[in-house]
Formats: sequence, structure tokens, C-alpha cells
Amino acid sequence: MKTYTFLCTLAATMLFSTSCQDLLKEQPDSYYEKENFFQAVSNAEMAVTGIYDVMAKLDHYGQYEMAMPCSDDTYFIDGTGSDNTRRDIAHYTISSSNDWIESVWQYKYQGIDRANYAIQGIEQMPEYAANDSRVIPLVAQARFLRAFFAFDLVRYFGDVPFKTTYTANHEDAFQPRSNREVIYDQIIADLDYAKNNLPWGSSGSSPERATQGAARALLMRVYLQRAGYSLQLDGRTTRPADDKRKAYFEAVINEWQAFQANGYHTFDAEGYQALFKRFSFGSLNSTESLFEIAFYTPDGSREDAGNWGTYNGPKVAEPDKSADKSAVMGRANAFFRAVPEWRGFFEPTDARRDVMICTYQYEWKNGKHVKKENAMDVTKEQWYPGKWRREWMPIGYKEPNNTDVNYCVLRYADVVLMAAEAYNELGSTTQAWALLNSVRSRSGATPITMANYASLLKAPRVYNLPYIDDTDEKGKFRTALYWERGFELAFEGQRKYDLIRWNVLADALTLFGENIAPKLKKANIYPAYLNFTKGKHELFPIPLDEIQLNKKLEGIQNPGY
Repeated sequence: MKTYTFLCTLAATMLFSTSCQDLLKEQPDSYYEKENFFQAVSNAEMAVTGIYDVMAKLDHYGQYEMAMPCSDDTYFIDGTGSDNTRRDIAHYTISSSNDWIESVWQYKYQGIDRANYAIQGIEQMPEYAANDSRVIPLVAQARFLRAFFAFDLVRYFGDVPFKTTYTANHEDAFQPRSNREVIYDQIIADLDYAKNNLPWGSSGSSPERATQGAARALLMRVYLQRAGYSLQLDGRTTRPADDKRKAYFEAVINEWQAFQANGYHTFDAEGYQALFKRFSFGSLNSTESLFEIAFYTPDGSREDAGNWGTYNGPKVAEPDKSADKSAVMGRANAFFRAVPEWRGFFEPTDARRDVMICTYQYEWKNGKHVKKENAMDVTKEQWYPGKWRREWMPIGYKEPNNTDVNYCVLRYADVVLMAAEAYNELGSTTQAWALLNSVRSRSGATPITMANYASLLKAPRVYNLPYIDDTDEKGKFRTALYWERGFELAFEGQRKYDLIRWNVLADALTLFGENIAPKLKKANIYPAYLNFTKGKHELFPIPLDEIQLNKKLEGIQNPGY
């Protein structure tokens, strides 16, 4: 893992030097002229490696992306003062001048442009024309990554500038908005190419590289998002016609059947907690983990590090400066907080409960870290997302907060739940229940039946959901899926976008906010439900600099901003 990530950074440094003179200039200033660069397969490999490098930056997926899906009904950010970064994103007080939004926007386009550069260059090579097995998978990886970045842009911003050609000059950097349906078509075409030209994962493959399973899983996610609701540029929230939605759900099932036919990917054999301990420890296993964004910094420096397990894990006090860095844990500032009510929603036998929510922290005392877990010391307001933890990493640190922990963005359990959702929407609810219950059984939760539905999924076990009609079995499954995707996938980047595509984000924030507020000692620590505006906050604003410099946008901002 770490060797690959180091090579990724090295290759990107050799190949690309990104200019900061123009915020909209996403072209890489290559040390090679494009027409002379793609002379060898090794250079083509270098170009593709440079695309991966865009993901593995602290100001992209290393830290800033943690805030993009926050706040939903599972986590929020500590502190309510405006910061023009993560708090304003999570608390829905964001403006178009937000620094983190601008950085994420730039990295998405840098990734797309590097992908365009690699695809165009490799497709001009004689090896590509000869269908050489050394270069075809490289194009497939580049197209997977282009689709990955483009999907982020559509989910975050709606209709955005988009093209599939390399930015060869300053004028090419400025594009008008493209309709998201056009972008979706290209995303799907890219992922279809990727799935048809990449190998399946195997015991010898790394989830740090795109595989056929990763492409098919991302396709499933794209189809479900496309089938759902989204905020349009004119301020309306719409979803596709029923016939198109049916086709999208059928496409999800086709991808699921391919997973079944291949048979390699499944749940982690060691269990749910072991899966996340492995992520923090740095071990790779491709059975459940389909695609991970890899982080590594040789000396702890900022650019290529991540903050997984330190900014979004339980709090750990910084050791004394006299402490041996190689023998103790580093610091964890723990900016994020879990919505505490979720802990009570789990059955006591469900292994996911104590992984999802961490109720303790570490202080530094008498030359060592000491766990604080008394309810008087660590109140509900201080419960943390627990899927990544400093204590699960190898002992020792290079820099107090920066880590080498990967972020898994696609895993098999999500694939199972996506297939279950599609089956239910197509009327095959029996198959849907079987898949959902397979996820529950893996973690020791009771399988849901019509006989125990009310006891497991109605008050007082969980909140009643007035915004989901459960008067028929299809609706009961939708209710079960609402909770199950939270139990299984909280903090992993999908929850907020599930709620948006189901058109219930505003309702969920209100339900949780009104239930949480009276029970906590500290007022307004979860202000998202007070600030959220339906018809606005389902999308982020286009960065102000982009609006001002790109005249082809005609000064038109996203609704409400």
C-alpha cells in the first residue's frame, strides 16, 4: 500500500506542476510536451498514477471531503462559530466564498483534466490501436477516475462545466454549464468501459487501484442517485419519469448479478469491527473493500497526508514533547461529533453500535495516554464517529494529526444494500428483504420480518418516520432501508446523498434536531435543522471566483445563493 502511494506522489510530481495563478486553470503544466510524452507504456502508467494523486491530498479527500456530507442525521461538527470552512458547510451557513468548497472544486477539475490528458494521450499510442493488454486497463482506470470526479461534481453542484478533452490552453478552461443528464450519460459510458476492461478484484489485487468491482459498484451508486430527486437550476426538486427510474433500477440489478456471478467479493470474514480496525491499521483486503483512496506521507508533512481517525475519530490528547514519538499514539483533535441518539437505536447484539459511536476519549496523564470513559467526563455532546480511531493505528506517529490511513469509498455491504433497494423499487420485495437481512445478520442484528417490523423499526426502538409511508410492505422496506443504511454506512460519505435522493433531508434534520435539542446540556450544538433551507442547501454554491472569472456561467449561481 505505502509503496504504491509513494510512487503515486513521485509520478505526479514528475509529470504535473499545477499553476496557482488562475483558479480556473485546471490544465497540468507538463514537463513533457503532450505529443512527445506518450512514447512508452511506462509513461502512460505515470500519467494514470498522476490522476490517483489528485485524490490523496489533505485539502481534498484527506480532510476537506469529510465535511461535504456533514451534517446529516448521523454526524455534525463541533462548534457553531463561522469559520468559512467546515463549520459553515456542516451547519448550512455556507457562502460561495467558502475556502473548502473552492479547494474541492479545483481538485475535482484537476482530476478530470488529468484523466482527459491520460485518455487522449494513451488512445493515440500504437499499443492502444493494437488492443495491447498493457494500456487498455490504463484507459479504463482513467475513465473510472474521470467518472468518479464528475459524479462528485454533479452531486455537490448540479449542472456544472464539463468536457472530456484536455485543457490545452487558457481559453479551454472556461466552459458553460452542462446539463447533469448529459454528464450522467458520460459517467455511465466511462464506467461501462471501465467494467468491461478491468479485471475483478482478487486475493492478489489492491483496493487502491480501480477494478471491475469498483466500476460496477460506482455504477450502481450513480444509477440510484440519478433515479432519485435532485435540485434543479430553476429551483425545482424533481426526479425522472417512472419509466426511466425503472430502467435505472434494472441497471442496478444487472450490476448486482455480475457481482454474484463473479463470486469473489463478500463480507469481511473477520467481522464488522475487524474491517474498520484494518482500515485504521493500514492492512489491505479486497474482499469487502472495493476501492480505497490511499494516503502516505514519509515524514508526516501536510500535502499527501490524511486526517482519517484524528479529525473524525475519538479525541486523543497530544503527548508531551518529551515523549518518544515511536512509542505512543499521536493526537486526535476530533472535530466531528456523532448524533448520540443513534447509539440507542441499535440492538445490544449489533456489533455496529460500538463501532459507529465512540463514547470515550484519551487524556495524557503521567507520561501516558489514559482512557476517559466516565459518563460525567465524556457526555453525549462529546461522543464521536468511531469507525476510524487513533488507537487502532500502529503505535507511533510522524506528525500529531496527520495519518497514513486510507479512506474506503466503495465496499461490498453498500453494494448489497443498493441491490436490495433496486429490487424493492421493482416490486421484488422478498429478494430485497433477503439482501438487507444478510447485512444485518453479519453484524448480529435480528433479521426483519413482518412479525417483528414494528418492534424493531417503530418507537420506542427508533423514531417514527412521518415522511416515509409504511402502510404497505414496499413502504416498510423503505423504512427499514432508511435505518439500515444509517446503521451500516454512517460517516462513510453516502448518508446525506441518500437523504437528498429520497427527498427527505430537510425532514430528517428537523426530526433529529427537535428530538436532540431538549436532551443535551449544550444548546444549539446541532444547528443544521435550524439553518437548512429546502430548495437551496441540497446543492453547494458554485465558488465565487469561478462565477466571477468564467463569463460562460453568465453570473448565474445555484438556487438560493
